[in-house]
Amino acid sequence: MILRTVLVALDESARSQQVIDAIENLQLSAESKVILCHVLANDSSQFDLADLPHQYAREIPYRQVEKQLQLYQQQLPCHSEIEIVTGEPVTEILRLAHIYHCDLIAIGCRGLTGVSRIVQGSISSQVFSEAPCSVLVVRN
Repeated sequence: MILRTVLVALDESARSQQVIDAIENLQLSAESKVILCHVLANDSSQFDLADLPHQYAREIPYRQVEKQLQLYQQQLPCHSEIEIVTGEPVTEILRLAHIYHCDLIAIGCRGLTGVSRIVQGSISSQVFSEAPCSVLVVRN
């Protein structure tokens, strides 16, 4: 199977490097394209930005994510692009997979089980069940 376009869904956890490592092991061709994506939450409550002007406060998380994705981008052996979007992770990952006509989505897994998985949900499970293409779930 030739992978022309691979969407790599990353977050701010240590799992992201494991997902990048897994992508490097796929031995992508020179014609392959990797889309590194990160979904920012609609609210910035995870950041203590109350004293900053509204416009600048919204830009800080974006710039931090962009910098990290650029570092990952340097590790890849083929052409890559960065997509940073705001919204609900599953919806945005699937939307990007459709837009780019992806052959594969690579995503990390938090390894939640039992009640934690039911309460917090599993982004990777939802993406796996609704994806328009194959999904590579990278476990810890």
